[in-house]
Amino acid sequence: MSFSGIARRLPGWWYRRHFSLMLLPLLPFSWLFRLLVAFRRGLYRFGVLRSYALPVPVIVIGNLTVGGSGKTPLVLWLAKRLGEKGWRPGIISRGYAGTAESVQAVTADSACAVVGDEPLLLARRSALPVFVGRDRVAAGRALLDVHPECTVVISDDGLQHYRLQRAVEIAVFDARGAGNGRLLPAGPLREPWQRLAAVTAVVWNAAPEAQARCAPVSSPEFTMRLAGQRFIALSDAQHCCTADDLRGKTLHALAGIGDPSRFFRQLESMGLDFAAHPFPDHHIYSAADLAFADDGVLLMTEKDAVKCATLTSNEAWVLPVEAHIDMPAGGPSLLDTILEKLDGRTPA
Repeated sequence: MSFSGIARRLPGWWYRRHFSLMLLPLLPFSWLFRLLVAFRRGLYRFGVLRSYALPVPVIVIGNLTVGGSGKTPLVLWLAKRLGEKGWRPGIISRGYAGTAESVQAVTADSACAVVGDEPLLLARRSALPVFVGRDRVAAGRALLDVHPECTVVISDDGLQHYRLQRAVEIAVFDARGAGNGRLLPAGPLREPWQRLAAVTAVVWNAAPEAQARCAPVSSPEFTMRLAGQRFIALSDAQHCCTADDLRGKTLHALAGIGDPSRFFRQLESMGLDFAAHPFPDHHIYSAADLAFADDGVLLMTEKDAVKCATLTSNEAWVLPVEAHIDMPAGGPSLLDTILEKLDGRTPA
């Protein structure tokens, strides 16, 4: 089997309920990766590598695992809630899969291939300042230079970007949880599970079963649900339909997100019968990728839609989703937990 073939199979082996014997040769590399992660974090802790603070508090929403887990809907939820409390958020992101070499602003008209799919989605949905850059410190500074009215910066991803100091850290998991609990490359973890003891909160994206399979977490835990009932036309965002309008048609669903099955399960819960077409996270689509839908109707996520808008003239619908955070029994809400960690600072 080729190296690329092994790489494609790794996620399937990582997320099996029991450790796959196929991963045994990778264990020494996983142990080495653990040492390198600990060494790098120690360099920051003892000041050998320098970290930088922005003039406003920073909230990092990130992963302990490789791949998407639902961070972007949570960023949108938090930005909206902070705005309702009087804060003026700005958003920064690495711009993963984009070709931008330097820090730049993201607008609703930015090229997805340049700034990345998630930042473009954030800019369109939030109508807030969004900047991308591999160096999150530089991205944050550029955002605040152009938008000094911002009183808080939300970083989409960047849990391991220790160069940027933060007031709040949120770790997000989806239904796959931590998989086999091993570090890369024998497992999906970027850092050891114990790293969660230092985060402000852990958010489980509709994943109570994954939560039950994982080791206990000392940080506050919250459950997030992604809800969406109305589809919008890929070619005209003003044109909407419901699941009832789609029944009886030949449906094809595509998803190029961290866990495509999450989108497919959502469609199934709406009573839709469709052919599922999973793609890798951040997949760059071509018209040929969508040819399977020539005989029917195409359904996709918002993240896919920013890349597919010009690739098909067939009937195609997008399902926008909103994050809903369940209130814990007898404890503070996620928003209250975050506001408390902002050290009582006022939004103005």
